[in-house]
Amino acid sequence: MQDPNGFMDEKCENRLYIGNLDLRITEASLIKMFSPFGKIVSEDFLWHTRGPKRGEPRGFAFIQYSTKEEAKLAKEKMHGKLACGRPLVVRLASEKYLVEAAEKSSKGAGESNKTSLSGSSSGQMNRSAKIAAIKNKLKALGEESSSAKKQKLAESISCTESLDNCND
Repeated sequence: MQDPNGFMDEKCENRLYIGNLDLRITEASLIKMFSPFGKIVSEDFLWHTRGPKRGEPRGFAFIQYSTKEEAKLAKEKMHGKLACGRPLVVRLASEKYLVEAAEKSSKGAGESNKTSLSGSSSGQMNRSAKIAAIKNKLKALGEESSSAKKQKLAESISCTESLDNCND
């Protein structure tokens, strides 16, 4: 939805992301729910295309209205509304993109601080968390090495002193 210069495509402002859809909701029922708010130009109902769920709905869709005002009205009226017992998540498609990007960046920054050397609780580590873990390990090894050198130096000094005392 972004052009190479980083600007949002204008149609994003007319396009809604509809999430948390119950699997019983059909394309027709979705159009029927959202048509009172304006002229629907296009609708993309997403399906699983492979795997064991092939042919089943993915639980989200996109609806594009002819104007951004219609899209905003639909968003205001439908966000949180129950459909088959589940609250709908309705956002402008541009907001959906921005929310996901923010979640990914904050998640990556937070994990690098929380992750231990054994890995995160999910057993998976992202790249920045791995780098942070390696840096921490190197730092710990460096400190161990430095303290071991100081200890050896102290032992050799005391050994030298005791040799001097033996020679007296």
